[in-house]
Amino acid sequence: MKILLIGEYSNLHNSLKQGLEKEGHKVVLLGNGDGFKNYNVDILVKSSIFENRILKIIAKIIDKIFTISLNEIEIFFKARRKLKLLKGYDIVQLINERAFNTSPFLEKKLLKEIFNNNQKVFMLACGVDHRSVSYANRKKFRYSILTPYFEDASLRKQYKFILKYLKPNYSRLSDYVKSNVAGIISSDLDYHIPYEGTKKYIGMIPNPINTDSLRLEQNKQKRKIVILHAINSKNRIKKGNDIFEKALSIIKDKYCDNIEIIKTIDKPYLEHINNIKKSDIVLDQIYAYDQGFNALEAMALGKIVFTGAEKEWLEKYNIKEDTVVINALPDVSNIVKKLSWLIENPKERNYISKNARKFIEEFHDYKKIANKYLEAWAI
Repeated sequence: MKILLIGEYSNLHNSLKQGLEKEGHKVVLLGNGDGFKNYNVDILVKSSIFENRILKIIAKIIDKIFTISLNEIEIFFKARRKLKLLKGYDIVQLINERAFNTSPFLEKKLLKEIFNNNQKVFMLACGVDHRSVSYANRKKFRYSILTPYFEDASLRKQYKFILKYLKPNYSRLSDYVKSNVAGIISSDLDYHIPYEGTKKYIGMIPNPINTDSLRLEQNKQKRKIVILHAINSKNRIKKGNDIFEKALSIIKDKYCDNIEIIKTIDKPYLEHINNIKKSDIVLDQIYAYDQGFNALEAMALGKIVFTGAEKEWLEKYNIKEDTVVINALPDVSNIVKKLSWLIENPKERNYISKNARKFIEEFHDYKKIANKYLEAWAI
């Protein structure tokens, strides 16, 4: 089959593409590389305005005064030129209902080209969208990425890029996409839960991880324990990095002779993966029920990851708490307690490391997941 994947978040579509190609399918990936992460794409569509210092200043002024984004307009025209050549695909999958990352008005124009010129189009429930943000805003999760905002309304400015999905134009975009796609697939429980029982929702297919390129890498025990805290500056509060930082300051004083802390900010993917390989423990995110892509790739490498692993996830996979991955709660003392336990118990670290790898091989292997997508697309 000819398959077109549009958009990229955290290497998901790249890994799916690799699995589909193993099955003999022809796959093209169009995207912007997911910002500073700089993932591979076959067709690059990204804004270059912010790469010029003067244009960046002008663009910000225009956006502030007229609420017109030159970035989004640039992406629209670049994408439209590319789409004229991308027709007749058997399957098209959108990474999100806003896969081109433009305004709702421009997004609909681009999506109309996709819907009119290809066979089946599917949408991933992955990343923030109108439904997931609305669900979180109604406080239906015990905690979510909106929890810091609920607790401190002064954070509203930092949340404007998420809260905008509650606006009527984003709601209309969401309705338009859902009315035109053949089906909707979620990538993990944090998106499955808001979509469960809704029209056209096919179900959850776990994230695909390339288990051939990411192999188990357990570091030798006769050395300091390396803890990696990698921060995406735009999502620092939403991912709970501030809580991790407070916990690490306590751990650093308590175990200064036993640990090494690597803290990074906005590193490209290849550099980030190399940092994961050097580490023993990875602090990924808080405010999640399930693991995102970054956590899963670290688990594939046999790292102990602090991330989402709530009771819903434990029940789905029939797993005992803190045996495969560490559930990171929004509680500094809890993070400190679990880090201390791991630092003081090398056998537990080794046990969790091996279990993490086995879990990825069983439930997230990219070739198995590719076949699950092929089955879902055959509806």
